[in-house]
Amino acid sequence: MVGSAVVRALERKAGSVVVTQTRQQLDLTDPVAVDRWFAREKPEQVVDAAARVGGILENSRKPVEFLLDNLRIQSNLMESAFRHGCKKFLFLGSSCIYPQQAPQPILEDSLLTGPLEPTNDAYALAKITGIRLAQAFRDEYGKSAISAMPTNLYGPGDNFDPETSHALPGMITKLHRAKQRGEKEVVLWGTGAPRREWLHVDDLAAGLLVLLEKYDGRDIVNVGVGEDLTIRDLAEKVKQAVGFTGAIRWDSGKPDGTPRKLLEVSRIRKLGWRATIPVEQGIRSTYAWFLQNAPEAKG
Repeated sequence: MVGSAVVRALERKAGSVVVTQTRQQLDLTDPVAVDRWFAREKPEQVVDAAARVGGILENSRKPVEFLLDNLRIQSNLMESAFRHGCKKFLFLGSSCIYPQQAPQPILEDSLLTGPLEPTNDAYALAKITGIRLAQAFRDEYGKSAISAMPTNLYGPGDNFDPETSHALPGMITKLHRAKQRGEKEVVLWGTGAPRREWLHVDDLAAGLLVLLEKYDGRDIVNVGVGEDLTIRDLAEKVKQAVGFTGAIRWDSGKPDGTPRKLLEVSRIRKLGWRATIPVEQGIRSTYAWFLQNAPEAKG
């Protein structure tokens, strides 16, 4: 999802030559294959949008894979990129890196000030290591490595499998299928009380291009909307976009995750960027993409 959005943004930018590989073409956990690719292509700038990602259920089921796969991907990419002449490397972390009880909105300085959310701590620890690796390349070798921390993302190309997806795309699939089957009720995880912000992936891509052009610092940079809403309110917006007319029931026996996660985004706003796609509009366009492209729309 993120990689595709970055490619779309770069292709609209005059003078950009974009070089990519799909997951099928290049296994980023394979250091030899990654190094061969960089030796051949020698890109001047790299945006590391690759990661093993998933929602609460998938994170809790596979912490080993979430930790090891992400450690391998980011270290292989960064090491090979700089070995073969990369001039600037942009590492994408995640808002999951911040403590579970971080003061809201979350400042970049909140990193490592408290315990992580236990339902996705393996993923968060991998991303924290990626941040430190970028800083280490800067500190030891003077390399231009920067790190951006996106908030919760959604948009075309998302994972809509309700077993492995994040909350918003999972809701789209569940409510769409319930509508197709004429069901009167859909059960969603948790209480609906946690608060989240949702950033459309095309807004993120625009922000990343701003960072590539204007930022070259050691400090991490939050990329978010600056406004949040409850998961319950989000579900109502998805319900409206999908056209489901039944009821939503909340299973409070399932985990909520972090109570609130809202990023403080003044650092990137000072560079001239802010999110422009309202969540209602973004959900509608994402659902339209889902209907045309996602296998889950047919199931």
